[in-house]
Formats: sequence, structure tokens, C-alpha cells
Amino acid sequence: MSSLWKVAVEAPLPEALTYGFDGPLERGQLVNAPLGRRSVKGVVLGPAEISPDFKIKNIESIDDAYGPLPEKFVRWLEWLAQYYVHPIGQVMQSAFPPLKKTDKKRASKRPPVIPQLEADSHLNLTPEQKTTYENISKFSGFSTHLIFGVTGSGKTEIYLRLLEDVLNTGKTGLVLVPEISLTPQLIQRFARRFGDKIAALHSQLSDRERTNQWWDIIEGRKQILIGARSALFCPVENLGLIIVDEEHEPSFKQDEKLKYNGRDAAVMLGKLMNCPVVLGSATPSLESWKNAVDGKYHLHTLRNRVADRALPQIEVIDLRKNKADDEHQKEVIEKYSFLPFWLSPALYERMREVLERGDQAALFLNRRGVAQMVVCPACGHTRECPNCDISLTLHAHSHLICHYCDYHENMKSKCPDCKEGELEAIGLGTELLETDLNRLFPGQTIARADRDEIQNRADLEELIQKMESGEINILVGTQMIAKGLDFPKLKLVGLVLADVGFNLPDFRSTERSFQLITQMSGRSGRHIKEGESPGQVIIQTFNAEHDSIRFAIQNDFEGFAQHELEIRGQLNYPPIGKLVSFRIQGPRLEQVEQTARLLARRAYALKSQFTQYEGVEVLGPAEAPLAKLRGQFRYHLLIKSAQATAANPFSRQLLGDQEWIPSGVKIMIDIDPMSLL
Repeated sequence: MSSLWKVAVEAPLPEALTYGFDGPLERGQLVNAPLGRRSVKGVVLGPAEISPDFKIKNIESIDDAYGPLPEKFVRWLEWLAQYYVHPIGQVMQSAFPPLKKTDKKRASKRPPVIPQLEADSHLNLTPEQKTTYENISKFSGFSTHLIFGVTGSGKTEIYLRLLEDVLNTGKTGLVLVPEISLTPQLIQRFARRFGDKIAALHSQLSDRERTNQWWDIIEGRKQILIGARSALFCPVENLGLIIVDEEHEPSFKQDEKLKYNGRDAAVMLGKLMNCPVVLGSATPSLESWKNAVDGKYHLHTLRNRVADRALPQIEVIDLRKNKADDEHQKEVIEKYSFLPFWLSPALYERMREVLERGDQAALFLNRRGVAQMVVCPACGHTRECPNCDISLTLHAHSHLICHYCDYHENMKSKCPDCKEGELEAIGLGTELLETDLNRLFPGQTIARADRDEIQNRADLEELIQKMESGEINILVGTQMIAKGLDFPKLKLVGLVLADVGFNLPDFRSTERSFQLITQMSGRSGRHIKEGESPGQVIIQTFNAEHDSIRFAIQNDFEGFAQHELEIRGQLNYPPIGKLVSFRIQGPRLEQVEQTARLLARRAYALKSQFTQYEGVEVLGPAEAPLAKLRGQFRYHLLIKSAQATAANPFSRQLLGDQEWIPSGVKIMIDIDPMSLL
């Protein structure tokens, strides 16, 4: 008689299935099991309590390429599936590498994942760094620490010291950074300190490289794993420390499939592994800040830059004042009439001064392309994507592209709607900036960093090397250049249009804008020497009084956080209340609308049935801000709850067995959503 086992199979099933097996099995073991007519991978969760009243299929075989997953790690995976309401079997499969150990794919001629570099010496710690390092060192069991330090205050050096201590005790370390700041610069810094003890996991690696790095850390050849959020799924044993750098970054949240937040999942992993978790940021997320203020996290503050370097001087240019109101203003407008509409005289003059001194300038714009949209001035028609109901973006003055589904069409000059007007491009993009700058600053080397220009690791490494050597004079870029980069000669940063993120239909847009302005400003003047004037930041905006600008120019994160938390509290938005988003989508609008209404009716019925759900608020359903994307119509329903503990069980009950959802319609659940678009 075979024993019965619960197995989490790789399929979109909410629960584990029961199988029979002759012989011993361990929890966490990877097996092959039949499902319908096919064979699937599954992870054993333990013995099944009762025999179901139908015929049980047997497990086909144990996959002996992998040992059983560690018990604490299995518990963490179970927590992820439960908390984020995602099929347990699919969550379990994330814990294995993409290829078999033996698969030999043709090795491409790529640079090694971790460069071999000469070791660096210890930097002297500032008093603030020393205090922070010593205070965190006192903890060996689970505790969560938030290092709140201005840009350039030396958070990385503290991480390096803490990791050294962990390695000295024979344990391993895990360092998570946002994908966008997983730059060669950062990996080199760790490689100089720890030589060949590092493994790295991120999206620019091939499947073979990922698999090799995975085994290197599992089999103990490496002791530190650096990676983007997915590195959490490497079942590292003997963890002594988890570090999450730039913990505020939205890219720690996965948008598809398992919608987990890497930062929150890291804190839970630290709790189960009983090791300290260190979060670091110059602009902490309001979630982490509130936890620190409430005493759940230990707060460590670094108010000064390393070597007492001054923070950059920030100047705000109000673009509304560029009107010819008085004689002086008329003279200025006439004198600078050769400037493009997006460039103020002040920013132009600062750029000239910086370039004449042989230093570098960077201009930041939060979007790609030549223009956001193409419009007919006669009838107002705009070219939109047929799959996504979003304005197409003009590239290279000749073709229109959708940045969501990659739909392309050629730019026609005549309006296809009224057949009268000539289509005109309006708006601003990085390509246009680059073109204008080449005209204004002939002889200067200008580089552009956006997803069109920088498509892989090699492109980014080449750009960084040219910035470090001073070969590039002006860098134009999108968010890609706002994070974590450190260039000695960069003395001026210009935010061309700070308003881009202000009016998004998302309660976090002010927080995002504040973070972006502060992080981008932090790239300027990081290496000024004594006696040199500090770096400069110029913010061009039509909303000079906006909260995010008001607090950013004072470098006042604490004031901003207090102000924003008060506003959020009035509306019960996170981190004061709890939020869950349901996205209903499908190819037929009518069916999507009906399903969304049915979901809302179920929510109200559930609320009235159980007293523990009294504090739950149901918002919607309504069309999502991106109402149609990649041929799918999209509706939203939001659940807001003052009691954090009610939101998850409510959401799970609301979805139920999901058999009531019509075929062709999907409902995606997002616990603690980072974006409501």
C-alpha cells in the first residue's frame, strides 16, 4: 500500500494535490507527477491526512538532480503563495534554476559575470557610518534595520563591512538591488572587496550563466549572492544577513504572475531564517518609514555625505514665467530666442559654464522617443494604438510606436481622420533633446541612455566607462540614469520637465516624484574636493509649488513623509490602510464589464455577511486608467481596509473557487499594489 502525499504541482491550481508513492519522501523534494495526460514537476509538501474518495494517481519519480529544499525555505514559499494569493505549485517552481546542471549550451563569448579585480583597501568610516555599522552589528538574530542616508553618505561601505563580519562567522549573505541599479559599477565594488566569493543573478544573464551562478551559491563555492528581486528564490542555506538596497524602488514589485514585493518578501525570509535584514535608501518608501517611526524597524540615520562633501545646490525654474511681461523679460526672450522650447536660459547658461570647465552635465527626462503624441491641429485627432488605446510615440521622425505592445506604423503627414490637416508632433522625448543639444553645443560628445539605446549589459558598461573617462560631455537619459550611478566629473543635473509624474492617476505619484527628484539630484557633485563649489541641480517645472518639489529642494524627507502620511491617513491609503487591487480583463468589453459588476456584487454580499469585514471598503468597478492594453479590455476593483489583517482573507473568499468566472475573462489579484494603472 503506497503512502499518500500532498504535492504542489506546477499548474494554476490554488491547492496542492494528493498522490500515492511507495517508499520514503521528504518535504521539499522535487518530483515528477501525472496531471491529466501530461507529466509535471511538483514539490512534496508532506503526508496527506485523509484518503480522498476517488482513485489516486502515483508520483512517477523523484527528480534527483536537486536535493530537498530547506524546511525554512519551503515555509517561506508557502507564505508567499498564501499572502499573495498565487498557485502554490507555480511559486515552488521559482526555486529552481532555468536549466539542468548538465545542459551544455554553446558558451557565448561574454565577459565573466563577476570581473576579477584587485582588492581595495578599507575606507575610513565617518562617525555616522561607524555608529550605524556598530549598532547593526550587535544583532545576530532576526531584526529589521532601515538605513536612511542622504545620497553619497556611504551606505554601500556599511553593507560591505557587515557582509565581511557575516562571512567571518562562516555564514552567507544575500544582497538585493533594483534591476535598474544592478550596474557593473556596483558589482565591481563588491568584487574588489570580496574577490571570487560573489555570485550574481539578474535578467541580463543567459540561462546557462544563471544556472551556473545558482549552483555556485548552493554548493558553497560562493558566499555572497547579489541580485535583482528574483535572487530571493535561490534556496541559500545558512543565511547570516539580507540587504535590500534602494528599498523604495518600485521595481522590487513584480507586475506579472506572482505579484510579490521583493522588499517585503526579504523581511519575511529574514524572519524565517532568523537573520538581520538591512534596508537602505535616501528616500525610504513610506511603508518602511512608518515601520521605523512606529518602532517595528530600527532606524539608523546618515545626514551627511562622505568626506563632508556638500549636497548639491538645487534651483527651481518656473516655466510659467517665461512670458514677456516686462521690458527686461522681453530682452531675455529676444536674447535667447534660439533656444528650443524645453530649455530655459538659466539651464542653458549653467550647462555652458560646466562644459567650459571640462565637467559633465546630465539631463533627465522621464520618457523616450521624439514626442509623446502626434496630433492634427485641424480636428484634434491623435494617433492611438489599436490594441491599447494609448497615444503612439514618435521615433526617428518617421514611425509611431506603442511602448506597451510594440505596435508600429509609419508616420503619415495627412490626418487620416479629417483628411485636411497636417499631423504635428507635440511633446518631448530624449531623441529630441539629443538633436537640439547637438545643434546648441557643437563639438561636445552627447550620449543618450534610454531603452532604445541601452539594450543589454554591454551597452550599459560601455556608457559607464565613457562617462567615467570623461569621453562623454552631456548625458541625456530616462530613469535608467537616475539610480545608483556615480560619476566623478558630473557637476550639473537638469530635470527637463519635473511635472511628468505629477498627475498620474495613482495615489503614490507624489511620493514617486519626490524620490525621483531627490535620487536624480544625488547624482550631482558626488566627488567635489575641498574648496570646490558644490554640484548643481536645476529643476524645470510648470508646478513650482508641488509638494514633491517643495520638500525636495529643502532636502527634507522627514517633512515630506509626515505631510504625505497625513494625507494618506485621511483616505486610508497605504501604509495607513491596506489595499488590494483586482484587474478584470478579456478580449470582449461587455463580458469584462459584466464580470467586474458580478465581482463587486460578491464583494458587497461578503461584506454584509461577516462582521469582521465591516471595515472593508469596496471601490469600483471602473475602467482601468489604461482601459485597453494588448487587445485586452481592463476593469479595476479596489478593496481598501483599515484593518490590515482583514484584506487577505476577504480577497481569498471573494475569488472563491474561481469557477464562477466566465471563460475568456481573467481576474488578476494584486496584494499591496505599487501601481494602479
